[in-house]
Amino acid sequence: MPNWKQEINQIPVIKIPPIETIETISIPLPTAEVPFYTPLVIPPSDLRAAEQIEIQTDTSIDNYKIDAEATEGTSSKPNNQPGMRTVNLFSTNVEIPLPENEILITATTTAVVSVGAALTATAVFNWVVKIMKPVIKTLWKKMTKGNGSTTR
Repeated sequence: MPNWKQEINQIPVIKIPPIETIETISIPLPTAEVPFYTPLVIPPSDLRAAEQIEIQTDTSIDNYKIDAEATEGTSSKPNNQPGMRTVNLFSTNVEIPLPENEILITATTTAVVSVGAALTATAVFNWVVKIMKPVIKTLWKKMTKGNGSTTR
């Protein structure tokens, strides 16, 4: 019977090197600019000035001429084209060009009919596949049995 002390002496020993200290790098925390926006305030259409505040209006012709010269050539109205009309946005002075009603009705009808046709064709195709799949499988089995093929 071997001595256990002799067995311990036969076990190899692994020498581990001393631990070296590693310098750590300091990384600053990331920063970001938070986006912001200036809200657009649209007053309600029934808003009226308080009674104690006097509204100042300048009706002099000099200011009108200056304003007219400054805004000359910068009209917000689009050119009128045949088949187009303009619609004024609610509580703004922005006018948007829109096609006439006949054109809108034609485009809407075309879109509805095309989507309906696509959905109907999909349903019909799925129905035909459901009906024809067993028929084609049966025919395929009969054709492969007649040839003596062993494929499944």
